[in-house]
Amino acid sequence: MNKQIIITASVLGTLAVIAGAFGAHALKASISARQLEVWQTAVQYQFYHVFALLFLSTFTRFKNRIIVSAYYLFTIGIVLFSGSLYLLACRDLLNMPGLAVIGRITPIGGLLFIIGWIFLAFAAFRNK
Repeated sequence: MNKQIIITASVLGTLAVIAGAFGAHALKASISARQLEVWQTAVQYQFYHVFALLFLSTFTRFKNRIIVSAYYLFTIGIVLFSGSLYLLACRDLLNMPGLAVIGRITPIGGLLFIIGWIFLAFAAFRNK
């Protein structure tokens, strides 16, 4: 599991760097300041939770359901939270105003982050 967590964190971290650079350079002239702010929020939260995944990998000497659950919570949270914000930020650029409904997914991703942090705390508490 440790290797899987590190690989996932590496891939998501790489994508966060690419998304950050893309937002700062390519999107800056194409979307509004508010949409760019939403994009940057997605990048920030993706990075925060990549670091959470890397920290989680330090606990994985043991095959532990709490660790595995936290891994999935953080990973799916990144996809739902940051992914929905990326789409929301670009909905005008994509000429898809109907994407606004995807904003309903963002809080679900946020809730998964919160539960993931709680599971991380449980893992630390149970670690000997």
